[in-house]
Amino acid sequence: GWQVSMKNGSLSYIPPGNRLPVQLMSQVRVYTSNGQKKDLGSEDTSGSASGETLHKVETGRQDSTNAGQKQSSPKQPIQVKVKAVLKKREYGPKYTQNNFITGVRAINEFCLKSSDLDQLRKIKRRSPHDDTETFTVYLRSDVEAKSLEVWGSPEALARERKRRKEAEIKYRENLFRNQRLLWEYKEFFGNTKPRSSTAAMFFKGPGKVVMVAICINGLNFFFKLLAWVYTGSASMFSEAIHSLADTCNQALLALGISQSARTPDPSHPYGFTNMRYIASLISGVGIFMMGAGLSWYHGIIGLLHPHPVESLLWAYCILAGSLVSEGATLLVAINEIRRSARAKGLSFYQYVVQSRDPSTNVVLLEDAAAVLSVAVAATCMGLTSLTGNPYYDSVGSLGVGTLLGTVSAFLIYTNTEALLGRSIEPEQLQRLTELLESDPVVRAIHDVKATDMGMSKVRFKAEVDFDGRVVTRSYLEKQDIEQLLQEIQQVKTLEELEAFMLKHGDNIIDTLGAEVDRLEKDLKQRNPDVRHVDLEIL
Repeated sequence: GWQVSMKNGSLSYIPPGNRLPVQLMSQVRVYTSNGQKKDLGSEDTSGSASGETLHKVETGRQDSTNAGQKQSSPKQPIQVKVKAVLKKREYGPKYTQNNFITGVRAINEFCLKSSDLDQLRKIKRRSPHDDTETFTVYLRSDVEAKSLEVWGSPEALARERKRRKEAEIKYRENLFRNQRLLWEYKEFFGNTKPRSSTAAMFFKGPGKVVMVAICINGLNFFFKLLAWVYTGSASMFSEAIHSLADTCNQALLALGISQSARTPDPSHPYGFTNMRYIASLISGVGIFMMGAGLSWYHGIIGLLHPHPVESLLWAYCILAGSLVSEGATLLVAINEIRRSARAKGLSFYQYVVQSRDPSTNVVLLEDAAAVLSVAVAATCMGLTSLTGNPYYDSVGSLGVGTLLGTVSAFLIYTNTEALLGRSIEPEQLQRLTELLESDPVVRAIHDVKATDMGMSKVRFKAEVDFDGRVVTRSYLEKQDIEQLLQEIQQVKTLEELEAFMLKHGDNIIDTLGAEVDRLEKDLKQRNPDVRHVDLEIL
């Protein structure tokens, strides 16, 4: 068997047989989580006595068996090192001892008053908002204890939460009635508030284009309808339906513009910008169903059951006026798109195809189709007048319907692509990527996604591999190095080491958060289209 000897920290073992003894010489220290150390090599009464006894037995056996070999071969010590580790702390499945909570959440979730929070510990933390640098938070454990102190028991707190929830549901149910009463009061007393920003949107940009188109198309519909009643022309009927469809669709666009100006709320944190695309999509479907469908129907009925057409003089006059008015609206839309495309650095074609401004695009395409359809209707009506054959007039109605169907298909496709969340241009994405990679704190970026949210709003997301050395150096540059060295020299026990590391580790994490905020701010400043930035730490 193995023979062991221990004396004053010496550990030796002798294998059976004629082999050289190997002796381990080391001081073995065992550290506990509370910083106490036990030196197994230290002398004590029992350990010394037992060690001397075992050593004597070992020495006698060594002398009797390997005397010559022992004198010729010196002992070779082997160093044994034992790592000191902290005891692993079990936090449990739900650990909220160090969680922070804002004052608003504390009041809402724990049914407290602002005066109740005055007695709690206040902690200043780095603010997640751009307009403030720091804000005040509270320890969640303190808030929970205060709520139990105020309400007496968890059951009483639960009852109060239920009561407030029921009151909130009742308030929401009466919200429509309250808004109706408010509207009636405004109608009775008069609205003396200044013009809202939503109303101001219709006096410039896309809103102005849409309002001009509504007025002109409404007048065109009225006069074309009178001409159709007087002449009975199928082409004139298609033109009247076309103007009615344009008027309804542009009214829908105006609704989309007003809804897109609403401020974000908890249910829609990214706002209502996509309402313009939704309105344009519905407009495209309406053009297809109302304009193209009725024009095709009336043209087919004219081919199956032709009837003579009355004098077309008034129809020609109305078509001429419609051509002038539709052309004026078309020029307004073209000028607006040129101005917006120049501001974005895009060509006219790229701006239209990418549907950067869906409302103006709809007006542009509808008016372009209106001008072409007026030309088609006038040509077919002219052929009918020259030949006396009503089939030409019906063919003109089918041509107008086909033109409207093509426009509606294009609008449905472009707005569907925009609503699905397409990526931005590769050149713009490359600029954003290079801006991040050129920063010293960034090692690499992965899984980059940049989504066009519509109306020149981009959401950028990337997983960032940060350089911990640069972050730590950034933290150290703001510290007093001499004081930091003194703190290091005062560390003697594991408790002091743990406290030192926890203190500065927490501060380094805050420094990393500040670096993330700085990168997000740089991205937004250098690229105004980027409104939402999500940088995930890899």
